[in-house]
Amino acid sequence: MEKYDSTKDTLEHIRKVKSFITEFVGQIFDVVKNHDDSKLYGPERDIFDEYTPKLKDSTYGSDEYKQFLKEMGGALNHHYRNNRHHPEHFLNGMNGMNLVDIIEMLCDWKAATLRHEDGDMLKSLEINIKRFKIDFQLAKILHNTILDLGWNKK
Repeated sequence: MEKYDSTKDTLEHIRKVKSFITEFVGQIFDVVKNHDDSKLYGPERDIFDEYTPKLKDSTYGSDEYKQFLKEMGGALNHHYRNNRHHPEHFLNGMNGMNLVDIIEMLCDWKAATLRHEDGDMLKSLEINIKRFKIDFQLAKILHNTILDLGWNKK
């Protein structure tokens, strides 16, 4: 009996995994091209023109911040309906999201922390764990990702 050589099967496996990763990355490139485009037009733009400076000068998660979100009303709801990287896009919140949505959401959170003088990615994660009822395992994965990318630093 001839000895089995796994090289051919391993190379085929590697090819398939690379193909699936390429497909996944293609979806990520799609969200890169279109992230938050709805903010550039009505009905969102006028509200974001008014409230972006106010939000920037507030502390994320504070009562003042939450009040600004309420005041943004329909424009913010329009934004959530048209941008699936927000848990509010789905009736069941984060349970409706996929990994591409979650990656875009995490990157969005990081960019948002940079708008605030007191922005802190780990503090934002802590707030969002409560806000969006993120379970322990996903919270830990997000925390690990923040640390591995060095996003816990300014």
